[in-house]
Amino acid sequence: MIRLYTMERDYPYGTLRSTNGSKTRVVLEEKGLAYETICVRPGDVWKKVPDILRRHPLGKVPFVEVDTDAGEFVLYDSTVINEYLNDLVSEPPLLPADPQARAIVRARENFGDEAILVGALPALWMPWWSPPEKRNDAAMESAREALRTRIFPVLTDMLGDQEWLCGAFSMADVPMMSLAMALQVDGLVPESQPLAAYLERLRSRPSYRAISPDTPAPASRETD
Repeated sequence: MIRLYTMERDYPYGTLRSTNGSKTRVVLEEKGLAYETICVRPGDVWKKVPDILRRHPLGKVPFVEVDTDAGEFVLYDSTVINEYLNDLVSEPPLLPADPQARAIVRARENFGDEAILVGALPALWMPWWSPPEKRNDAAMESAREALRTRIFPVLTDMLGDQEWLCGAFSMADVPMMSLAMALQVDGLVPESQPLAAYLERLRSRPSYRAISPDTPAPASRETD
Protein backbone atom coordinates (compact mmCIF):
# COMPACT_ATOMS: atom_id res chain seq x y z
CA MET A 1 0.00 0.00 0.00
CA ILE A 2 1.09 3.56 -0.72
CA ARG A 3 -0.12 6.42 1.46
CA LEU A 4 0.05 9.84 -0.18
CA TYR A 5 0.19 12.81 2.18
CA THR A 6 -0.91 16.02 0.52
CA MET A 7 -3.12 19.09 0.93
CA GLU A 8 -6.71 18.92 -0.37
CA ARG A 9 -9.62 21.01 0.84
CA ASP A 10 -13.21 21.50 -0.36
CA TYR A 11 -14.45 25.03 -1.04
CA PRO A 12 -17.81 26.27 -2.36
CA TYR A 13 -16.26 26.72 -5.81
CA GLY A 14 -14.45 23.38 -5.91
CA THR A 15 -11.77 21.26 -4.27
CA LEU A 16 -8.33 22.85 -4.10
CA ARG A 17 -5.21 20.70 -4.02
CA SER A 18 -1.46 21.01 -3.65
CA THR A 19 -0.06 21.33 -7.16
CA ASN A 20 2.91 19.10 -6.34
CA GLY A 21 0.74 16.62 -4.49
CA SER A 22 -1.47 16.52 -7.56
CA LYS A 23 1.54 15.59 -9.68
CA THR A 24 1.99 12.46 -7.61
CA ARG A 25 -1.73 11.61 -7.63
CA VAL A 26 -1.70 11.80 -11.42
CA VAL A 27 1.20 9.32 -11.68
CA LEU A 28 -0.40 6.97 -9.15
CA GLU A 29 -3.54 7.03 -11.29
CA GLU A 30 -1.68 6.66 -14.59
CA LYS A 31 0.14 3.63 -13.19
CA GLY A 32 -3.02 2.08 -11.74
CA LEU A 33 -1.49 1.75 -8.28
CA ALA A 34 -3.52 1.25 -5.11
CA TYR A 35 -3.05 4.16 -2.73
CA GLU A 36 -4.68 6.08 0.08
CA THR A 37 -4.76 9.87 0.17
CA ILE A 38 -4.25 11.45 3.59
CA CYS A 39 -4.94 15.16 3.80
CA VAL A 40 -2.60 17.31 5.87
CA ARG A 41 -3.84 20.63 7.24
CA PRO A 42 -2.42 23.53 5.20
CA GLY A 43 -1.50 25.32 8.42
CA ASP A 44 0.65 22.37 9.51
CA VAL A 45 2.60 22.63 6.25
CA TRP A 46 2.95 26.40 6.34
CA LYS A 47 4.04 26.33 10.01
CA LYS A 48 6.42 23.37 9.43
CA VAL A 49 5.12 21.40 12.41
CA PRO A 50 7.39 18.63 13.76
CA ASP A 51 5.20 15.78 12.52
CA ILE A 52 5.57 17.03 8.94
CA LEU A 53 9.28 17.75 9.29
CA ARG A 54 9.82 14.23 10.58
CA ARG A 55 8.74 12.84 7.23
CA HIS A 56 9.80 15.67 4.91
CA PRO A 57 12.82 17.68 6.13
CA LEU A 58 11.65 20.73 4.16
CA GLY A 59 8.21 20.55 5.74
CA LYS A 60 6.38 20.24 2.43
CA VAL A 61 3.95 17.93 0.67
CA PRO A 62 3.76 15.53 -0.97
CA PHE A 63 5.45 12.67 0.76
CA VAL A 64 4.52 9.01 0.63
CA GLU A 65 4.72 6.08 3.00
CA VAL A 66 5.29 2.85 1.11
CA ASP A 67 4.78 -0.62 2.57
CA THR A 68 7.25 -3.17 1.19
CA ASP A 69 8.31 -6.70 2.15
CA ALA A 70 11.29 -5.14 3.90
CA GLY A 71 9.14 -2.70 5.86
CA GLU A 72 7.83 0.84 5.45
CA PHE A 73 9.84 3.68 3.98
CA VAL A 74 9.09 7.36 3.43
CA LEU A 75 9.87 9.20 0.22
CA TYR A 76 9.44 12.90 -0.50
CA ASP A 77 9.63 15.37 -3.40
CA SER A 78 7.09 14.89 -6.18
CA THR A 79 9.67 14.34 -8.92
CA VAL A 80 11.60 11.77 -6.88
CA ILE A 81 8.38 10.00 -5.89
CA ASN A 82 7.14 9.95 -9.47
CA GLU A 83 10.36 8.49 -10.86
CA TYR A 84 10.18 5.79 -8.17
CA LEU A 85 6.59 5.02 -9.21
CA ASN A 86 7.62 4.92 -12.85
CA ASP A 87 10.32 2.37 -12.02
CA LEU A 88 7.96 0.41 -9.76
CA VAL A 89 5.41 -0.19 -12.52
CA SER A 90 6.74 -0.32 -16.06
CA GLU A 91 3.47 0.38 -17.91
CA PRO A 92 2.63 2.87 -19.11
CA PRO A 93 6.18 4.27 -19.32
CA LEU A 94 6.33 7.96 -18.44
CA LEU A 95 10.04 8.34 -19.19
CA PRO A 96 11.58 7.23 -22.51
CA ALA A 97 14.37 4.65 -22.57
CA ASP A 98 16.50 6.66 -25.01
CA PRO A 99 18.93 8.87 -23.00
CA GLN A 100 18.43 11.99 -25.14
CA ALA A 101 14.64 11.72 -25.18
CA ARG A 102 14.67 10.99 -21.44
CA ALA A 103 16.76 14.11 -20.78
CA ILE A 104 14.38 16.28 -22.81
CA VAL A 105 11.39 14.98 -20.85
CA ARG A 106 13.17 15.71 -17.57
CA ALA A 107 14.15 19.20 -18.73
CA ARG A 108 10.57 20.04 -19.70
CA GLU A 109 9.26 18.63 -16.45
CA ASN A 110 11.77 20.84 -14.63
CA PHE A 111 10.45 23.85 -16.51
CA GLY A 112 6.96 22.93 -15.36
CA ASP A 113 8.12 22.58 -11.77
CA GLU A 114 10.41 25.59 -11.49
CA ALA A 115 8.88 28.15 -13.85
CA ILE A 116 5.22 27.30 -13.25
CA LEU A 117 4.46 25.36 -10.05
CA VAL A 118 7.10 27.20 -7.99
CA GLY A 119 7.45 30.33 -10.13
CA ALA A 120 4.44 31.97 -11.75
CA LEU A 121 1.49 29.95 -10.43
CA PRO A 122 1.56 30.30 -6.60
CA ALA A 123 0.73 34.03 -6.67
CA LEU A 124 -2.46 33.11 -8.52
CA TRP A 125 -3.22 29.75 -6.89
CA MET A 126 -2.60 30.36 -3.19
CA PRO A 127 -5.06 33.28 -2.84
CA TRP A 128 -7.85 30.93 -3.89
CA TRP A 129 -7.27 29.12 -0.57
CA SER A 130 -8.24 32.32 1.32
CA PRO A 131 -11.60 34.10 1.64
CA PRO A 132 -12.28 36.55 -1.23
CA GLU A 133 -11.91 39.59 1.02
CA LYS A 134 -8.34 38.56 1.89
CA ARG A 135 -7.14 38.17 -1.70
CA ASN A 136 -4.91 40.69 -3.43
CA ASP A 137 -6.65 41.06 -6.77
CA ALA A 138 -3.85 43.15 -8.26
CA ALA A 139 -1.24 40.50 -7.38
CA MET A 140 -3.44 37.77 -8.84
CA GLU A 141 -3.82 39.71 -12.09
CA SER A 142 -0.06 40.24 -12.19
CA ALA A 143 0.37 36.46 -11.93
CA ARG A 144 -2.09 35.94 -14.78
CA GLU A 145 -0.10 38.37 -16.90
CA ALA A 146 3.12 36.51 -16.11
CA LEU A 147 1.50 33.31 -17.29
CA ARG A 148 0.20 34.97 -20.45
CA THR A 149 3.44 36.70 -21.42
CA ARG A 150 6.21 34.42 -20.11
CA ILE A 151 4.86 30.90 -19.61
CA PHE A 152 2.23 30.33 -22.26
CA PRO A 153 4.49 31.29 -25.20
CA VAL A 154 7.17 28.83 -24.02
CA LEU A 155 4.63 26.03 -23.65
CA THR A 156 3.19 26.80 -27.07
CA ASP A 157 6.68 26.53 -28.60
CA MET A 158 7.37 23.27 -26.75
CA LEU A 159 4.07 21.83 -27.90
CA GLY A 160 4.45 22.71 -31.56
CA ASP A 161 2.08 20.44 -33.50
CA GLN A 162 2.38 17.57 -30.99
CA GLU A 163 -0.47 16.20 -28.90
CA TRP A 164 1.76 16.12 -25.79
CA LEU A 165 4.90 18.05 -24.87
CA CYS A 166 7.30 15.25 -25.84
CA GLY A 167 5.20 13.24 -28.29
CA ALA A 168 3.63 10.62 -26.02
CA PHE A 169 2.17 11.58 -22.65
CA SER A 170 5.11 11.67 -20.23
CA MET A 171 6.51 13.13 -17.03
CA ALA A 172 6.84 16.41 -18.94
CA ASP A 173 3.04 16.67 -19.03
CA VAL A 174 2.47 15.73 -15.39
CA PRO A 175 3.08 19.21 -13.87
CA MET A 176 0.88 20.63 -16.64
CA MET A 177 -1.98 18.56 -15.22
CA SER A 178 -1.64 20.69 -12.07
CA LEU A 179 -1.57 23.84 -14.19
CA ALA A 180 -4.76 22.70 -15.94
CA MET A 181 -6.35 22.12 -12.53
CA ALA A 182 -5.45 25.59 -11.23
CA LEU A 183 -6.59 27.34 -14.41
CA GLN A 184 -9.90 25.49 -14.29
CA VAL A 185 -10.55 27.08 -10.89
CA ASP A 186 -9.31 30.51 -11.94
CA GLY A 187 -10.98 30.52 -15.35
CA LEU A 188 -7.90 31.78 -17.21
CA VAL A 189 -7.84 30.47 -20.80
CA PRO A 190 -4.72 30.87 -22.98
CA GLU A 191 -5.19 32.88 -26.17
CA SER A 192 -3.13 30.25 -27.99
CA GLN A 193 -5.65 27.77 -29.37
CA PRO A 194 -3.14 24.87 -29.51
CA LEU A 195 -2.29 25.46 -25.84
CA ALA A 196 -5.96 25.79 -24.83
CA ALA A 197 -6.68 22.52 -26.66
CA TYR A 198 -3.72 20.87 -24.92
CA LEU A 199 -5.08 21.86 -21.49
CA GLU A 200 -8.44 20.37 -22.43
CA ARG A 201 -6.73 17.13 -23.50
CA LEU A 202 -5.06 17.01 -20.08
CA ARG A 203 -8.43 17.48 -18.39
CA SER A 204 -9.92 14.69 -20.48
CA ARG A 205 -7.46 12.06 -19.20
CA PRO A 206 -8.98 9.61 -16.68
CA SER A 207 -6.20 10.46 -14.22
CA TYR A 208 -7.37 14.10 -14.13
CA ARG A 209 -10.53 13.08 -12.30
CA ALA A 210 -8.40 12.44 -9.20
CA ILE A 211 -7.29 16.10 -9.09
CA SER A 212 -10.27 17.81 -10.70
CA PRO A 213 -11.83 20.66 -8.69
CA ASP A 214 -15.11 18.82 -9.30
CA THR A 215 -13.89 15.78 -7.32
CA PRO A 216 -14.37 16.14 -3.53
CA ALA A 217 -11.44 15.66 -1.18
CA PRO A 218 -11.23 12.19 0.39
CA ALA A 219 -12.89 11.61 3.74
CA SER A 220 -9.66 10.19 5.20
CA ARG A 221 -7.69 12.96 6.90
CA GLU A 222 -4.64 13.09 9.13
CA THR A 223 -6.08 16.08 10.96
CA ASP A 224 -9.38 18.00 10.83
